[in-house]
Amino acid sequence: MKYRFISFINLFGLTIGLTCCLLITTYILNELSYDKWNTKAENIYRVTRTFKNTNGNIALKLSSISPPFGYYFPTEFPEIQKMTRLLENGPIPTRYKDKIFNEKGLYFADENLFDVFSLKIIRGNAKKALEAPFSVMMTEETAKKYFGDEDPINKVIRFNSQFDAKVNGIYKSFPSNSHMHPEMLVSFNTLKDSTVYGENGLRTNWGNNSFFTYLLLPPRYNAANLERRFPAFIDKHMADEYKGYKPSSLTTLGLQKLTDIHLYSHTDYEAEPNGDISRVYIFSAIALFILLIACINYMNLSTARSTLRAKEIGIRKVIGAGKKELIFQFLSESVLICIVAAAIALLLTWAAIPGLNRLSGQQLSFQTLLGKRILIPLLFTPFIVGIISGIYPALFMSSFQPVKTLKGLFKAGGAGISFRKVLVVSQFAISIILIITTVIVFQQLHYMQTKSLGFDKDRVLTINYTNEVSKQYEAFRTQLLQNASFKDITRSSRIPTGRLLDNMGASVMNGDSLQPVVSDIKYVSCDYDFINTFGISLAAGRFFSRDYGTDTMNYVINQSAVKAIGWKTDQEAIGKDFKYGGNRGHIVGVIRDFHFESMHQAIVPVVLIMPPPSAPYFNNISIKISGNNTAAALQALEHKWKQFFPETPYEYTFLDENFDRLYEAEQRQANIFTSFACIAIFIACLGLFGLSAFAISQRIKEIGVRKVLGASTNALVVLLAKDFMKLVAIAAVVAFPVAWYAMNNWLRDFAYRVNIHWWVFVIAGLIAALIAFATVSFQAIKAALANPVKSLRTE
Repeated sequence: MKYRFISFINLFGLTIGLTCCLLITTYILNELSYDKWNTKAENIYRVTRTFKNTNGNIALKLSSISPPFGYYFPTEFPEIQKMTRLLENGPIPTRYKDKIFNEKGLYFADENLFDVFSLKIIRGNAKKALEAPFSVMMTEETAKKYFGDEDPINKVIRFNSQFDAKVNGIYKSFPSNSHMHPEMLVSFNTLKDSTVYGENGLRTNWGNNSFFTYLLLPPRYNAANLERRFPAFIDKHMADEYKGYKPSSLTTLGLQKLTDIHLYSHTDYEAEPNGDISRVYIFSAIALFILLIACINYMNLSTARSTLRAKEIGIRKVIGAGKKELIFQFLSESVLICIVAAAIALLLTWAAIPGLNRLSGQQLSFQTLLGKRILIPLLFTPFIVGIISGIYPALFMSSFQPVKTLKGLFKAGGAGISFRKVLVVSQFAISIILIITTVIVFQQLHYMQTKSLGFDKDRVLTINYTNEVSKQYEAFRTQLLQNASFKDITRSSRIPTGRLLDNMGASVMNGDSLQPVVSDIKYVSCDYDFINTFGISLAAGRFFSRDYGTDTMNYVINQSAVKAIGWKTDQEAIGKDFKYGGNRGHIVGVIRDFHFESMHQAIVPVVLIMPPPSAPYFNNISIKISGNNTAAALQALEHKWKQFFPETPYEYTFLDENFDRLYEAEQRQANIFTSFACIAIFIACLGLFGLSAFAISQRIKEIGVRKVLGASTNALVVLLAKDFMKLVAIAAVVAFPVAWYAMNNWLRDFAYRVNIHWWVFVIAGLIAALIAFATVSFQAIKAALANPVKSLRTE
């Protein structure tokens, strides 16, 4: 209460520091909790599949496998207690009476799913609900969407204008901290019907790697033992799939622990976007940095004001206080301040979590901090932080000699001042590191968002291509293009901003025979209007044309495929024999490389295929809008869509919005970085403000003498600020290599990235210097403008 200004800075700094720590702790605990709600989580593993080229390089890694693996696993590996599979099949149109939806969370699921996953069944029999073909279970929310207040049991839903399924049960939604969130489960036995998938396909189709397969293993079983037996299993069952090669040299299986999926799995195909353990480490470091800055403030201000308490300490020692009692006193003060700060921080955390949810896209809850395993360590936090903050001031002040302090001969200097300088340097080094990292993260984001993609993503919208659409597509296309609002329309199996996962093996002429291409070449099925709709340029030859009836046996490749095959020029590829997926034809065109995937992935070799009209393999329709009247075009499109496809919901997304979502995680990371960097700098400046105010107050008479002798205000400001500016300069020297190392590692995750320029470091140092100078100058100018008579007349 005696030194209110310094006490306020200490309390405010520690409160903000602890609040940031609690907020980030809530985020970290949520990330670490994924899938641990499952009572058998420690014994559940997901099977992954990796594909390799003939040269041994990894071409593709998937978190799902083909159905025959699941057919053979239970008999080949008796140690597997349970196996369950899920096949994602959304979005597809679903209908109940007059309600039509594009169901996105639809999965086919094995009947024993609930023996593996600990989900609560609200209605129905967990053992039998998914046993019969054409049966379905759904979440409470989904049932409400379809049936309102009606009883959902035994209601019938139409799927994709293809089959009906009866509702046999209701289950509680997968928790938010789950790596997948199926909203509707259709019985796996439905797939055995030949009109849906076919029982033979489940036994023999090794090429469809879309089945998420989970194994329940015995407690404390070493999963590595099972993994070691996979190569022999692959060689035994897949010899016909890899003729001329040892199958296990080209494809391998692996096991992922269920609780590791969210933070450690980064395969080319995931059920949902996962988190990243490196992000957890980064935010943990930021939390510790911010708390450390707040603790440094306390140390600095406590040791700086030691001269004001020197006589108090001397008197206490004279009347019998020992060093231990003094240390206990000063630690008690710091712990008390931390307890008050922690109490306020808890309230601020509760109030700030909704804002952090908006910033991070998470569903964080304050309740996370109230669990027994967290609450007990949380209660000890004020004591730990208080001791860390107060231990140095306590040791420093308890070492004062009473004779010197009572005679007025005590002067704080030497090691105390040197250590304070080290602490100030540490504060600003952390602040400069955060400034540099924030600038580089935003640079990379800007680079990804503005770099030429090689195609035009603007005013292109996409709609799902379904069975119903397939029947009337040509008539729909013809009528739509009669409207001047639409420039082009195309169909494709995948669209830019998606992933390229499909590969069927390529061969080219080498001498007198076709030889396999060593490099992996992905394929996209498309129609005649693909490159016009997306604005993709031809490098050589021509594209598919309605004027050529044989184009279903021809191919168009990109420039990366030309290089991968070994041709020297794009023109050299034209007319060459090319076999892909067992079909032989010719290359008729080469397109310029474009970024089909995100900047995280390098541009890969691609072949475009024109499927025959009898077997169109398309998943998307893409429509190019002409002009700027988007609203009128959307209205016209909706009218035409409902006219042709009344059984298919009219739902679309814009391609540029898909593009923005590719970098949503980085954008959120940048926003959080910026927020916490500003907080860290603010706390550092708050401490510097208090420290400079105290330091200048100790030199008030010196300032008065200098003014009397003719010193100008500018000269005094520079004199008082230069000592602090030297510390900022040293902090910059310390921060630069650390920031460079950290960001160089972060940028390695991007195939296309910015260079780290020297001027970023200079700007960060100047920003820190300007902030520090402004902070110190406020007190310096105030002291320099003061009347010297008032500061000297006490002499």
